[in-house]
Amino acid sequence: MIFDALLAYFHYTSIFLLFAFLTVEAMLLRNPLDAAAARLMVRVDIWYFAAAMCALASGLLRLFFGVKGAAFYGGNPVFYVKIVLFAAIGILSVWPTRTFIRWRRACNADAHFVPPEDERRKARRWVMMEVHLAALIPLLAVLMARGVGY
Repeated sequence: MIFDALLAYFHYTSIFLLFAFLTVEAMLLRNPLDAAAARLMVRVDIWYFAAAMCALASGLLRLFFGVKGAAFYGGNPVFYVKIVLFAAIGILSVWPTRTFIRWRRACNADAHFVPPEDERRKARRWVMMEVHLAALIPLLAVLMARGVGY
């Protein structure tokens, strides 16, 4: 029982961190960026990726070693919607990540580089799509825990 509680704690903490780093990205992208902020975006994005991988790993651990087990989750279509949503968010995050890396390279080549305003706005739109879709995952988890989908 303690092991299951620790798995849940690790999973929830990972999810909170994922939202924290995604929020930092959204906040940084609200205003025009300078070279330092453009470099920071890459570091924040790495931490966001790490939090997402921890959420995925802890979710898989809960799936296979948690008290409810794979039968509980595997029989619920809401679980599959959660997985597809998580994958969709991962796919959506590719464009901003590539943009942040390109900005960092440009900053390294030119100390006075400023990310173009249209790219910043587009990156923020993509990040905000991620935020809004990610906000649905805890709702789906709550529904699943209440037996919706069975």
